[in-house]
Amino acid sequence: MPGRDTVYVWISRTCDGQSEVTRRLLVRAGVALLGRDGSEISVEREAGGRPRVRGNGVELPVSVSHVDGVVAVAACRDAPVGVDVERHRPVPAVALARRWFEPAAVAWLRDRPAGDRAEGFLLLWTAKEAVGKALGVGLRDGGLTRPVPRPDGVGPLLRPVPGDGGLWVGHPPAGPGLVLAVAVGGVPREVVVVDAGGPGHEVAARSTSVARTSLPVVVRGSWSSRCRVRGRL
Repeated sequence: MPGRDTVYVWISRTCDGQSEVTRRLLVRAGVALLGRDGSEISVEREAGGRPRVRGNGVELPVSVSHVDGVVAVAACRDAPVGVDVERHRPVPAVALARRWFEPAAVAWLRDRPAGDRAEGFLLLWTAKEAVGKALGVGLRDGGLTRPVPRPDGVGPLLRPVPGDGGLWVGHPPAGPGLVLAVAVGGVPREVVVVDAGGPGHEVAARSTSVARTSLPVVVRGSWSSRCRVRGRL
């Protein structure tokens, strides 16, 4: 059975039936991490929409994100978890940051090379979303001004979140054209990103730890290149 110190993220591309794909990935997470048969896994929604996955009375911490035909489900056996996924695309990074982020984040973005600002904005945005989900509050009550570690791009490390009770956040590789953030409570974790199939979609990543975008402005993009498949939990 997968270890307790691992966060798993299943990513699937879907042309339609997003709700059904999400349900299947949540069941898959329950089977893999709770060691139960699929018939023993229940998937429910809380009043606010947060998913709940249970197997034989045991609840599995999970989180869900989707954007333009991509679904991501994160799960950890013994700690709160949050996930957010966005597509790489051009955005008016500094203007949006001035409207939504804290001054330190705006200054960090403004000081980056112009060609790196859109990615920097998406890295910050997804981190804030993932942290909010791990806390169980999303972006309510000032979530967009909640400080997160300044990202250095996609990479293997999870970093501590300032002042938020032992949370860690990072940006494991998620395949071409995607920005993925994962937040988890407790100790630093290993993060494994798993290809969950879908039309034309392969994704692979492993990092070692220490029906719509949530962005206020949507700029459409696309991705099609591939990388090797890591695993199929």
